[in-house]
Amino acid sequence: MIHYTHPSRILVALDCIIFGFDGEEIKLLLIKRNFEPEKGKWSLMGGFLNDTEDLEAASQRILYELTGLTNNYLEQLQTFGAVNRDPVERTISVVYYALVNIEQQDVNTIKAHNAYWLSLNNKPELIFDHNAMVEQALHRLRYKAALHAIGFELLPEKFTIPQLQKLYEAIYKTQLDRRNFSRKIMSTGLLVSTGEKDTNSVTKKGQLYRLNSEKYQQYLTDYVSFFPELTLA
Repeated sequence: MIHYTHPSRILVALDCIIFGFDGEEIKLLLIKRNFEPEKGKWSLMGGFLNDTEDLEAASQRILYELTGLTNNYLEQLQTFGAVNRDPVERTISVVYYALVNIEQQDVNTIKAHNAYWLSLNNKPELIFDHNAMVEQALHRLRYKAALHAIGFELLPEKFTIPQLQKLYEAIYKTQLDRRNFSRKIMSTGLLVSTGEKDTNSVTKKGQLYRLNSEKYQQYLTDYVSFFPELTLA
């Protein structure tokens, strides 16, 4: 059997930036480390690549182990490989970001890992280069959400148009005109009325919709702009 000759040992880690939405603001799932190095400080969720795993499989495994969630929107973001990024050992990190529906999480699993949902607007300082990872992920989220409608991954199965507008206002930290937003979103054909109303609403605005899965796949894969003007927000 042929082997490459290389004197160094380099670890490959996977760090996962997990975004959620609580109906008002974007949340970030972080762990309060109870192990060294940097014990007691805040960190992204992550783990090491196993010998028999592909990167995608490893990222899905880590997401499931830490949240109990599967088949979520998960995209590779960037590789961070500064020589001294980890003080213990030379480690290259392949970073993914995930969009999850907070309502579907396994609360016990999250608690078992000492993890907490924290507001992205009040994010604490993170260890190593994790702050830079989050900044890159937020930039990618804002770009992709304008072009490919991936923001729906953060919503429950049934939602109102005001809830959807709040989501996009939270992603871009800007206010959107209600009438223009409603008209634009309905013109996409992405929404299907469920015939139900949000029981907490007494107005027509409380009508519940679900996603047209066929149209959604088109917006994910085709060169169709969803809200291109938001990339400038």
